[in-house]
Amino acid sequence: MIKAEILVNKEEIDRYEEAVKAFMNNEIDPDRFMALRLQHGMYGQRQDGVHMVRTKIPGGKLTVEQLEALADVTEQYSSDDYCCVTTRQDIQIHYVPLKDTPAVMRRLGESGMTSREACGNTIRNITACALAGECPRAHTDITPFFDAVTERFLRHPLTQHLPRKMKFSFSACETDCALGMMHDIGAIAIQKNGKFGFKIVAAGGLGIKPHQAITIEEFIEERDLLPCFEAVIALHSHYSDRTKRSRSRIKFLVDKFGEAEFVAKYKEEFKRTQTAFSDQPYPKSQWQSGKECESFEGGAPRRVFPQKQSGLSVIPIRLNTGDFKVSQMRGITKLMRAEKLTDLRTTIGQNLMLVNVPDERVNTILDALKALELGIPEAGDDIVSCPGTTTCRLGITSSKLVAKQISGGQSDLRIRISGCHNSCAQHHIADIGAHGEGKRRHGKLIPHYMLHIAGNGTANGTIALKGPAVPTLRVKTAIERIESAYEESAANNESFFGWAHKKGADYFKELVSDLSEVAPEDVASLAKDYGDEDSFKLTNFGGGECAGAAQEIVSANFAEAAHERNYRNAFLLQRKYTESIECAEELSRLIGESLLFMAGEKSEDNSNALATAKRLKASNHENSAFGTELEKIVMTLAKLQKEFNQELFDSINNELDNWTTRAAEACQKQDQQLDLRASLPAQSKNGVTTSKIDLSNFGCPLHYIKARNALKDFQSGDIIVFSLDSGESAIQVSGSLESDGHEILSVISDDNAPLIKVRKG
Repeated sequence: MIKAEILVNKEEIDRYEEAVKAFMNNEIDPDRFMALRLQHGMYGQRQDGVHMVRTKIPGGKLTVEQLEALADVTEQYSSDDYCCVTTRQDIQIHYVPLKDTPAVMRRLGESGMTSREACGNTIRNITACALAGECPRAHTDITPFFDAVTERFLRHPLTQHLPRKMKFSFSACETDCALGMMHDIGAIAIQKNGKFGFKIVAAGGLGIKPHQAITIEEFIEERDLLPCFEAVIALHSHYSDRTKRSRSRIKFLVDKFGEAEFVAKYKEEFKRTQTAFSDQPYPKSQWQSGKECESFEGGAPRRVFPQKQSGLSVIPIRLNTGDFKVSQMRGITKLMRAEKLTDLRTTIGQNLMLVNVPDERVNTILDALKALELGIPEAGDDIVSCPGTTTCRLGITSSKLVAKQISGGQSDLRIRISGCHNSCAQHHIADIGAHGEGKRRHGKLIPHYMLHIAGNGTANGTIALKGPAVPTLRVKTAIERIESAYEESAANNESFFGWAHKKGADYFKELVSDLSEVAPEDVASLAKDYGDEDSFKLTNFGGGECAGAAQEIVSANFAEAAHERNYRNAFLLQRKYTESIECAEELSRLIGESLLFMAGEKSEDNSNALATAKRLKASNHENSAFGTELEKIVMTLAKLQKEFNQELFDSINNELDNWTTRAAEACQKQDQQLDLRASLPAQSKNGVTTSKIDLSNFGCPLHYIKARNALKDFQSGDIIVFSLDSGESAIQVSGSLESDGHEILSVISDDNAPLIKVRKG
């Protein structure tokens, strides 16, 4: 479990509360506030004045304290008596007044939960096999890996202003229960040629144009997992379209470049990140071959399932389209404490799982769940739905009401119902999926569902066949007819997937053709959605908020510059001077282009740092003075490429970082609602950027005394790199500083490059 202090930032919540008050007093532009609100996981609803709060639950792993906090905020701040489990293993709380959202964040934060970056153009909640650590088939417990990715990229400068959102998944074996094929990045634990590691797929996604992920790494070891993820994120940030929201997911880069060039660009970026990460710690886990057993989508069994740990079982708990009542949350909290259970998990099927249940307590716990009107799944109830028109601004049909009327039949088919084409219920990878749309028939708008047949997001699966569209009030009959056809004509033990693909798309169009036809005399009865008495109409609520406000070029540039600064420092630490200088030049260009943008000039992505400096210097704007300084910095960097000088490079980096901070102040002065703090260089106590300190002229014990005294000039949390005279000295000084309470981030004891990297305690 990730430490609460990593996920939750109290000062951040205070700043958010100040912004809420300012917005309610008309002191903040609505678009800017929307971007901030989404960054903190607060999503607008169809209903005015209330919001949906989305909490991030990495891998779906919940503690009893977190469940209690969810019950508290739902009961106290929502007008509903339930929250909802989502297909990303999040939990969403609807109908929360804006003024109460800071209080919700604080109560959730007390239990170690955050809503930070649960919405917006960033890294969404990371999903994983719900059986992580318990499945006999698994090669490893993937928990340390998705925890490490969460920690690495939450609040990471590069992920704060992406062109669009990114979604990641982790599967513990080749079965790929976590559906990597529909993710921006999917990590799949595998065994290959006697070694254990990960297969990496990327650029998948659903929505109006579904795209299956492509393989970018057939095999990488665990040490390369974080660099691999960061390389794909950097690729998305640098190349994806920031102007056309409908084309800005990373999957469209495969269309733009072609698969081969996409992989080539990734490989180039991966080589760079691999080098930058070479001295950093990486997540590790125990590996094993695994045993054959039944597999489940999302790693979520639909019956009591024996864990690989002897004497323990998993109890799946079925929720009705993800709805989780406060009374049930309270009941499960009480049950877990009484039974000394600590692990509750959400699943991508909108259900729950109790984990590590002693076998002898299973029946007792099932009886207790029954008293809460809960129980294990039953045949036909594998139904997933998005909120649709209940709360979503983009909803066209009342998908949630339809879902409550439908069954997957005795074959227990997976049914997924979305209220629009965006596939929030993942209808493209269902046995039978459906998405809502409006079709005009005989001059009247009639709600329809477009059917999707035999999709599967696990290994060897594919996007569903596109089926026919049927009026909403006939969709139940259409699904029942398809189920009956399967049960009557499929061969023994033939899967629905195999049967349907053998039949083909035209078969299903013919099968329900009479239901698709709308005669003039049918119009009056069909022109209504489920639960509505009035005629169907498409209502415009101003569009969805998935991507937030229009992308801010300045914020995105400063975020990428922060990424380049991190790499500049990493390469410098490794004495890779050419690469470090190249990073310094690129961050110079990015900040210079931001200043030009604020001066009203068009950004030029293909420019170089010197050209940017000259354009800025020549601009008729108050920022032109920054161009003169930048020109000097860039020319010095060019000189260092020809003849490197450590002292000069340290000096120019300090100058560049101070220039960056002043440039940010200038941008924020011009636009007071621009907040660039997260992308700025860390500052030490005296205002100088932290940097490397050379102790190579001092032996024992002076090297330790010098290091200890130098640390007094820095603030807690600052990072300092010390170069020493020998590998033995690096080991000695790191041990002494660690005893003083400082954190040793890395030690390079090689006598050719003895360095230690320290975070001040």
